[in-house]
Amino acid sequence: MQDCPPFSELGLPPDLTRGIEDLGFEAPSPIQVGAIPPALEGLDVVGLSETGSGKTAAFALPALAKIDPALDETQVLVLCPTRELAVQVCEETHRLGKFLDGLRTAPVYGGAPIHRQIQQLRRGAHVVVGTPGRLLDHLRRGSFDPSHIRMTILDEADRMLDMGFQDEMEELLAALPNERQTLFFSATMGKRVARLIENFGNNPQTVEIERKQLTVESIEQVSYEVRNRSKIEVISRLLDMEQPRLAIVFCNTKRAVDECTEALMARGYSADRLHGDITQHMRERVLRRFRDGTVDLLVATDVAARGLDVDEIDVVINYDLPQDPEDYVHRVGRTGRAGRAGRAISFVFGRDIHRLKTIERFTNQRIPRAKIPTQEDVEGKMSDQLFETLRERLEADEFDDYSAFFESLKSSGHTETDIANVAFTLLRDTFGREGEDIIEDRGKPDRGERHRERPKNRDREERSEVRPDPIEEFDDEQSKKKKRKKPHPDKGGMVTLFINLGKAHKVRPKDIAGMLYNQAALPQGTVGRIFQAHKHSKVEVSSEFAEQAIDSARTTTLCGKRFKIDYDRG
Repeated sequence: MQDCPPFSELGLPPDLTRGIEDLGFEAPSPIQVGAIPPALEGLDVVGLSETGSGKTAAFALPALAKIDPALDETQVLVLCPTRELAVQVCEETHRLGKFLDGLRTAPVYGGAPIHRQIQQLRRGAHVVVGTPGRLLDHLRRGSFDPSHIRMTILDEADRMLDMGFQDEMEELLAALPNERQTLFFSATMGKRVARLIENFGNNPQTVEIERKQLTVESIEQVSYEVRNRSKIEVISRLLDMEQPRLAIVFCNTKRAVDECTEALMARGYSADRLHGDITQHMRERVLRRFRDGTVDLLVATDVAARGLDVDEIDVVINYDLPQDPEDYVHRVGRTGRAGRAGRAISFVFGRDIHRLKTIERFTNQRIPRAKIPTQEDVEGKMSDQLFETLRERLEADEFDDYSAFFESLKSSGHTETDIANVAFTLLRDTFGREGEDIIEDRGKPDRGERHRERPKNRDREERSEVRPDPIEEFDDEQSKKKKRKKPHPDKGGMVTLFINLGKAHKVRPKDIAGMLYNQAALPQGTVGRIFQAHKHSKVEVSSEFAEQAIDSARTTTLCGKRFKIDYDRG
């Protein structure tokens, strides 16, 4: 905004304005202009602003301005709904205060080693950023001393209440000094948020930023009418056509995340999952691999993906349409960031169509319906991509000399056209994916068929992840082991196993055999034929040692890559 004053005129100390300039911020956002001056004056503030508006700096900067780094005590407390958001806020706060000598910040959340957090708290972290469940645990243990806190910030207060943290938040706030300053930040002002502010605020000043547009213009939004059993095939077609660098698939339930991830990996896509049953160590590992591009497809629930900060996401796919229109805005906001173009795809069917209209009214934007691409469309697009790649290589003179091989084929009586056709056919078979027919290819379903598709208990399943119990703060280290359906061995006593790595991952048959013999410790002679495709491989293994080979994937790698191996189900 042109009428926004510079950071230097907001009353911040020089060390903080220096940190802001070093990070490259040019001008404050509206929420920062509205919230920073009254917060510096010592007033309580209610900031109503959506995600992505710069609210973290709006509360972190005045909080840092009131800290005395010479004192070894916690002076600022920030409450966040999720682990990921707590880590993100803590990191940004540390960056903003990089020129404050001796500043110590500590993220405190469930699923991480509690003894390390106790050490940070006893050392006197000046800013503690945490989730309500784990902070309350530290308070009850006596490892968190709230007596010196000067400022408390509730980030995404509405989301914490929606997630069932009201009791924890009230117990924590009641334990803090009465003379503290409190900042409330929320996307909406519901009755429960207003009640919380009334009970724990001190005549706060409200700063509300009008949301002119809830979704970014650079994001292309589209919907497809897809039955549940056809979703994986449609996702596969879209991924093959779009070729996104990074993509997120959002599901409403943990079970849907697991099933979707397994199905995509079985088709050879580099995918991983994120939901409430994933341990914190695994979450951090998955997010790290997603950020560096090792995994290019992330399947997640809303709760798990909250606070995900990755700029290069090209496509967001709503495998399930969210119950809450605000969740749709948060999902779509994962793409089209930092001035980039993005695409948001939603699958709808049956009653989802009415829910989509609610989202359209909420965002004041129409989400057009698109025709599902056919297998012919996918093959045509991939052929165009192949043609363009060949043309670029020819123009750039980037190819090896196979003229002798070519002349040898011609001397055997083959025409140049036939040789080129065979070469293109081999390329298509190597890099293409064998699709499957879906009922949507036959035409539009009738209304009765739409209602038959909808599971009776779907609403209850969706709510299980949208409104999780606070106990989810403490991850269960044991995940439920799926019962494998063993195929019958052939006459030679061999079974076929599927591996989700292939030629595209630079994995060779000898690498697979070496892994099974050396790392999985299978006896010599128990590995049979190995077949390879572009994105997956199949290997014959003695049925007696198949389970040993499958279990080995937990502790071994294949060409330095994590992989999945299971019985081939055809």
